[in-house]
Amino acid sequence: MFTGLVTDVGRVASVEDANGIRRVTVRSRYRVEQLQLGASVQHSGVCLTLVDFGPDDDGSWWAVEAIPETLSRTTLGSWRQGSLVNLELSLKVGDELGGHLVYGHVDGLGELSQIRQMGDSRVMRVSVPQQLSKFFAEKGSVSVDGVSLTVSAVSAAAGDAWFEVSLIPHTLSVTTLGERSQGDKVNLEVDMLARYVARMLEWRS
Repeated sequence: MFTGLVTDVGRVASVEDANGIRRVTVRSRYRVEQLQLGASVQHSGVCLTLVDFGPDDDGSWWAVEAIPETLSRTTLGSWRQGSLVNLELSLKVGDELGGHLVYGHVDGLGELSQIRQMGDSRVMRVSVPQQLSKFFAEKGSVSVDGVSLTVSAVSAAAGDAWFEVSLIPHTLSVTTLGERSQGDKVNLEVDMLARYVARMLEWRS
């Protein structure tokens, strides 16, 4: 479980495919003492398990593995050597919950359909699959590439479903969202509360 507060931006060092598994090696500024085999680390919204790790000149490196299902449903399938990745270590008892509860289970891919500069801040409009539109509400939470954000506007119009988020300079500088361009795909995880409310309403109807 995570909070959606990115604590490092890692870089993909290598990508290898073998026997239907993709093995990705990531380099990070996390200290090797912070890692353990089998631990869960959030990678741009995707919860992945560390299968190997070790020290590096600037911090540490680790390897994770992904199956075709994960590759097809997330942006992980497009990662290449040099790709930047938002990182967050899993929560521990007593940690501050500064964002919202994020599980690292991607619900779908969104597309950055519009980016507007508003002074030093930036407004991003994310087009979403129609089946996900019911989960977004103004002032609600969403995880975009693993970053906990507040929805500032929303539309569920048929064929044109989207939501908007406003990003402050700090978020733009310490996550990969500052590098995103119109047309880019992003990993989306809806707020768990919205998911359960929608499910309850379906049962009532």
